[in-house]
Amino acid sequence: MKQHGLHRYWDALMGQRLSRMGTYIVVAMLLLALLGPLFGQPHAFVDAPLLPPSADHWLGTNGAGQDVWAQTLAGATPTILVGLTTGLLTIILGAIVGASAGFFGGWVDDVITLTINIFLVIPGLPLMIIIATWLPAGPVTLMGVMILTGWAWSARVIRGQTLTLSKQDFVQAAIVGGESKVRIILVEILPNMTSLLVSSFIGTSVYAIGALVGLEFIGLGDSNTVTWGTNLFWASNDLALLTGAWWTFVPTGVGIALIAFGLTLLNFGMDEITNPRLRSERIWRDHFNGVHVSANMTPVERADD
Repeated sequence: MKQHGLHRYWDALMGQRLSRMGTYIVVAMLLLALLGPLFGQPHAFVDAPLLPPSADHWLGTNGAGQDVWAQTLAGATPTILVGLTTGLLTIILGAIVGASAGFFGGWVDDVITLTINIFLVIPGLPLMIIIATWLPAGPVTLMGVMILTGWAWSARVIRGQTLTLSKQDFVQAAIVGGESKVRIILVEILPNMTSLLVSSFIGTSVYAIGALVGLEFIGLGDSNTVTWGTNLFWASNDLALLTGAWWTFVPTGVGIALIAFGLTLLNFGMDEITNPRLRSERIWRDHFNGVHVSANMTPVERADD
């Protein structure tokens, strides 16, 4: 019996070592983010400030006497959630805008392309800092700022792909068949960009997590909430580098590196599964590797065959 499409994708993903490793890392980080708040009270003052790691406090305490282990786990929840949500909403916005520009053409394309170019020319980080400074602090505000400043790149790439796909026979057949333009974009064009959309989502999510942490680190977040960015903000305020209190910032840095590393490995696997060119290259590579091995067989081994 034919497997469901999602099952086939999952089996293919688990069949590759790098993507399998990335999946395990991402799932583990998501579980920690979801279950982490159950393992401690990040706001509680548990002991003396800046205690090094010990049996009582696995990752020591910060400058306020709070448990670093509890704060690291609690900070993962909003940071990862905001990062993934930002990546998803950014790609949705970029896909709608870019596909509309590439498919409709004419003055619609001209106006959208001009808008995209304006956002691409404006430096992203300074714009984020300026906007975040004037808006109320908090993860939701930073998420809105990152979506506003990050959609243009994906929209430009998707526009180019849409221009190419619009000339394909299956799209022209749908147009002649009288299908609505919205349905053609959503059903005929965008599903054929699965590799690009998934890759853009993962890349944007990694960027969003880094940008969120960076903005909160420089004080543009809500310092009363526990996130990875505010953890680094308070570690900097407590002069962790000068005092040698490495345990107040290293766990957060490791968490950021792990989620970024896992998403990147997962992206490699998804790209090879959904990108037809990479699939064909892998088939030919495996084929020629088999021929190469056969060519190096000894005469005895050939005779045995």
